[in-house]
Amino acid sequence: QVQLVESGGGLVQPGGSLRLSCAASGFTLDYYHIGWFRQAPGKGREGVSCISHSDSSTYYADSVKGRFTISRDNANNTVYLQMNSLKPEDTAVYYCAADPSRHTVQTMCSMTNLERWGQGTRVTVSS
Repeated sequence: QVQLVESGGGLVQPGGSLRLSCAASGFTLDYYHIGWFRQAPGKGREGVSCISHSDSSTYYADSVKGRFTISRDNANNTVYLQMNSLKPEDTAVYYCAADPSRHTVQTMCSMTNLERWGQGTRVTVSS
């Protein structure tokens, strides 16, 4: 079955950390750019961070720059999002998406019509 599965979400206090994982099955991530997106209650989906298929380019939204780090492990067909110094405004459902490497990672992070999406994992930052 071809799918992306996110995990690692949960409840964390402000200032805390979480690491999200996006595992692919049924296909290899080697030739795909991968992005993390989030959707907060009552808001649209926004691109958080994207990484190129070769791991040579990354993009971060201004709101997470310096706090979040995206990485990929092609050998394990998994992409990660390390989230540090979490803020209440980071509360959202986080989705990963994969798309063939036809665009820059910055462009990918602005798109919604991507080829494959996971089901999402919820992150709540609250004291």
